[in-house]
Amino acid sequence: MPSIDAHVHLYPEDLNRAPGVWATAHGERHWAMLCTRVRKSGRAVQGFPSVDELLHAMDEAGVDRAVLQGWYWENHATCVWQNRFYAACVKAHPDRLSAFATLHAGAGREAVISEVRRVKAEGFCGIGELSPHSQGFSVEDETWRAVLELAGELRLPVNLHVTEPEGRNYPGKIATPLGDFVRMAKAHPATVFILAHWGARLPLDAEFGAEARALKNLYYDTAASPLIYPRADVREMLGQFGAERVLFGTDYPLELFPNGEGEGGAGTMRGFVDAFRAAGLGEAECAAVLGGNAARVIGLR
Repeated sequence: MPSIDAHVHLYPEDLNRAPGVWATAHGERHWAMLCTRVRKSGRAVQGFPSVDELLHAMDEAGVDRAVLQGWYWENHATCVWQNRFYAACVKAHPDRLSAFATLHAGAGREAVISEVRRVKAEGFCGIGELSPHSQGFSVEDETWRAVLELAGELRLPVNLHVTEPEGRNYPGKIATPLGDFVRMAKAHPATVFILAHWGARLPLDAEFGAEARALKNLYYDTAASPLIYPRADVREMLGQFGAERVLFGTDYPLELFPNGEGEGGAGTMRGFVDAFRAAGLGEAECAAVLGGNAARVIGLR
């Protein structure tokens, strides 16, 4: 079974050269707050690698394929720009890379639906990582509902950013009410939803957990887990979520080990993969989470 990192971010060279300058010029202030921060230690919150550097990190970590996730941009033009970049990446490395498309419902139904159909024709395998709460449109927005319906018809899973409500505060953090995700999944049963960052542990929530566990179209990824839940027992989490519902994702190039622990000297992606493999999971569980579930959900098998 191939190993798949289902949650990776990548940006074009013109952004990588000067991220803060680029963000100001393109009106992407929220992205800048989250992605250009520097920790108290002086280490950057994340890096800005090239495609070749991503492929090298995958080789070091033993990852066969990475799924490029878009960002929840504030502007439609930025979404289209990243989608075109991802299309070129996948075309150049079809054996190693897959991509989800980003969009902004505020651009209007015609523009957004047209973009969804275009990315489907280009071979994209999903939509996301999106965040209506961060992008400033309602989960009841008419265009957004149309996107979710079309995603179900086209078999494009939708990855959504979920913020831990009880976690620490940080610049740019925006609340993502857990009930919204349950309502979306119930309203669009033909659409597969992947809730990033363990879905803020939605299946364990006292108010919405029981409903979430009963919804067969809700999945979760592990993106940024070492930062958000550094003391979580992976085996216990999978027991609560169901191993068949969890997709492994790192959130590369986010720096997951700001103090250097767990890295093994090989960087973020390898550090997380190694830690996951060392968590004492059964062979079948490990194979499912590290690749089998993603392959099924995004249509690789």
